Amino acid sequence: MSGRLEGRVAAVLGGASGMGLAISRRFAAEGAFVYIADLNAAAADDAAAEVRDTGGDAIGVAVDAVSTASIAELYGRIEAEHGVLHVLHSQVGMPGAGGLEVSEEEFDRSIDVNVRSAFFASTLALPLLRRAGGKGSITLLASTAALVGSPLSPLYSLTKGAVVSYTRSLALATATDGIRVNVLCPGPVDTPMLPQFFGRDPGADVQDLMSGFVSVIPMQRPATPEEIAGAAAFLASDDAGFITGIALPIDGGQTAK
Repeated sequence: MSGRLEGRVAAVLGGASGMGLAISRRFAAEGAFVYIADLNAAAADDAAAEVRDTGGDAIGVAVDAVSTASIAELYGRIEAEHGVLHVLHSQVGMPGAGGLEVSEEEFDRSIDVNVRSAFFASTLALPLLRRAGGKGSITLLASTAALVGSPLSPLYSLTKGAVVSYTRSLALATATDGIRVNVLCPGPVDTPMLPQFFGRDPGADVQDLMSGFVSVIPMQRPATPEEIAGAAAFLASDDAGFITGIALPIDGGQTAK
């Protein structure tokens, strides 16, 4: 690895599994001290131990990303231990209910997990990011469903589209503070969560639906978590020092059609 994040402090919300874990590993490999924050405390501790075993610096922290108090507690700890935050990545998200027959409870839960968490994770971090000497970086998580129509999951598209618009607005609001804000828009990624996107309807043939979806991707495969992590590390680094407010598709050409 290039060490592009050497000496920097990073926090990854939802950082103990799937894409989040790959991003935690990559940030550490690039030299950052990583707070691996996750709702699953044991998984966060295990992920941090793995990073340390491979020569990186990380600590696991239990965080409920839909709780402003829990997020604030994380940032209070970072302030006490380091006094600054250079890199924030929020990987928190959920597929949500498919179709248009969605209960108010399902709707509210999707808004909380996909939108509320992104808003407060980023805004509450701003005081620490402003101390990064013009090196502050936020990356949020959206989806190709935010960029193109998704007839099977309109609610998911709604929440992820909101994150894209919010990213652009936050990038403008924080540009003079030296904080860059970007959003990753993956297509299908080979993680344990992928089948959940296709198994929301009773009786769905998950494997058949997954195969059909992947077949329309020009590169004919899903992404790996490590490919998403590579994009996140680039955007967090000085190599992307003049990039802010973008929604980056990582989709094997899906949105190019």
